Amino acid sequence: MDVSSGARAVARCDLLGVAPYSDAPDMLIRAYLTPAHRAALGRLRAWMEEAGMAVRLDPAGNLIGRYEGTKPGAGALLIGSHIDTVRNAGRYDGPLGIMLGIECVAALHAQNRRLPFAIEVIAFGDEEGSRFPAAMLCSRAVSGTLPADVGGVGQDGVPLDAAFADFGLDLSAIRTARRSPDEILGYFEMHIEQGPALEAEGLSVGIVTGIAAQARYEIRVESDGDANALSGACAMVAAVEAIGRGGPPDLVATVGRISVSPDVAHRPARHVVFSIDVRAPASAERDVANAAIERALAEIAEARGLILHCARVHELDASPCAPHLIDVLADALAARGLPGRRLMSGAGHDAMALSALCPTAMLFIRCEGGVSHNPAEAVDADDAEAALQVALEFLSLLAEKQND
Repeated sequence: MDVSSGARAVARCDLLGVAPYSDAPDMLIRAYLTPAHRAALGRLRAWMEEAGMAVRLDPAGNLIGRYEGTKPGAGALLIGSHIDTVRNAGRYDGPLGIMLGIECVAALHAQNRRLPFAIEVIAFGDEEGSRFPAAMLCSRAVSGTLPADVGGVGQDGVPLDAAFADFGLDLSAIRTARRSPDEILGYFEMHIEQGPALEAEGLSVGIVTGIAAQARYEIRVESDGDANALSGACAMVAAVEAIGRGGPPDLVATVGRISVSPDVAHRPARHVVFSIDVRAPASAERDVANAAIERALAEIAEARGLILHCARVHELDASPCAPHLIDVLADALAARGLPGRRLMSGAGHDAMALSALCPTAMLFIRCEGGVSHNPAEAVDADDAEAALQVALEFLSLLAEKQND
């Protein structure tokens, strides 16, 4: 195998798809600040160092490998994605972008080549929010957009501050992971598409123009009498679905997680907790849906005599990618003889959080059937190679512009 390749990036994602890089023996789940997360960082550190990078763990638990530019201490282009996964995940959503970033640096290092800027490959510890309520915790720490109150309890019952301590970190220092705009030139993320557009058009890669607005809720429904909290919650779920379907094109409202207590057959449920995820192309469309959902849930709770706790735990505005970086990506695809297909991302990415810090760019990679967040996730090594070659061309074009 060559010193760097898309095939090696895919193979490394496959290696991280099993124990000890998963918190479960029968599926892939790698949550933030767990033993599997620690094991994955150990492996990533070795690969980063092998590629010629100096590696550090920041106060938020992000692993960062730095490849210096021609002038030590120069501003850096960040290349990265997230290393955490959802439960019962595929192997490429997130990790592939990190592996391709490492491959970019490996290729430069093999040529003994430095660019006018540094490259920092970053593996964000938490993007999915699969352990703690708020998603993108680590990229928001880097961008300086953390909420005022950072904390909470994980689904495993472990408080965030305790999880930090167990990992050898200090939650009170998480804000020191913030980077200065003066030291960051931009952020570039390569990610599987999580949709069918590229496959339908027979394309390996595409340019992301922006990321949809999103919001996430944690809903608690309680009964202090004879009312069945589960029946009320079911009516709420149906209302959420109806609002999602009845809105503008590309509005999505999803209930993906629900828990019931007591969870027995012969007694009415007293407590129900469920999640709501809202996504829309524009922030205004998301806000209209948010208001409709909150109103509908309150009306159902009142009509059924239930107690409703509606907490918005995560919200990000629509995030357009930087036009000048989109143009450079288009030139990079053209230089490699590839069509410059442009498309919007309906899924959220760390690039959303990083847009508050610096200009952002994203490259989508075709995935089989548009499947993501699923063990059936599949990426062709040739498509990963195409992404790698586009990324290297992108870096060369940025270097030329820096030298102009």
